Amino acid sequence: MSTTATPRRRLPFPRGRKPAPPARIRPDGSRDVELPLIEHLRELRSRLVKAALSVAVATVISFLFVEQTITLLLEPAGDVDFIAIAPTETFINYLKVAFYAGIAISMPLLVYQIFRFLAPGLTRTERRWVLLSLPAVTFLFVLGLVFCYSVLLRPALGFLLGFGSDRIVNMPSISLYLSFVTRFLLAVSIAFQTPVIVFLLSKLGVATPKRLAKFRRWAYVLAFVMAAIITPTPDPINQSFVAIPIILLYELGIIFARIGGRPRKPEAAA
Repeated sequence: MSTTATPRRRLPFPRGRKPAPPARIRPDGSRDVELPLIEHLRELRSRLVKAALSVAVATVISFLFVEQTITLLLEPAGDVDFIAIAPTETFINYLKVAFYAGIAISMPLLVYQIFRFLAPGLTRTERRWVLLSLPAVTFLFVLGLVFCYSVLLRPALGFLLGFGSDRIVNMPSISLYLSFVTRFLLAVSIAFQTPVIVFLLSKLGVATPKRLAKFRRWAYVLAFVMAAIITPTPDPINQSFVAIPIILLYELGIIFARIGGRPRKPEAAA
């Protein structure tokens, strides 16, 4: 008695794996794949791990040159003697400075990881413009550091350390001083990203040059508010040193948006 084995039915995908979600073709030819929430969380975890590793490696490299970095940060204060209260305060502050320097060095990689996480939701043209803006992000970040260190930091420290009567001796803590200086430098450097942000908003279609120009008055007000938050001194001169470059960078972003902004569709213009 002969029996014939029934052929097995082959699965369209490997056992244990779910089929890939259907891809949606955009007008520019790129593919838009809808992923479930768990896949987005896994992608976010992967990007966060890579960002943390880049900061850790940059921090280790920065710690090798932390003595030179501390000397540069102390130089704008002039002939001021600093004190360390706790036995571990100096060592911890060296680690903090190395960590902040690691963030500054790895800033292009951090921005790239953010871009890679947001890339599936962008079109091919939008991804190209975001990638092309990464060198500008690095350049403006470094420019903000140099501007804050060479123009803003010394007058601000001169005002703060010289304020008070002759009976008060300024002997600031090294911990508080380094925290103030590093945060001040990072805040100004982030504020210098204004033209890139304005340009990308225009390229992504979120804002048009006309809308950005109408928002100019509020942008000026926000620039002085940001300057008041960033600048540690209450005098309007130092605040203007921060607000005026932000305003100029905003106007530069509007010019870039007019030159390379997304063209309007005929039906939208009608």
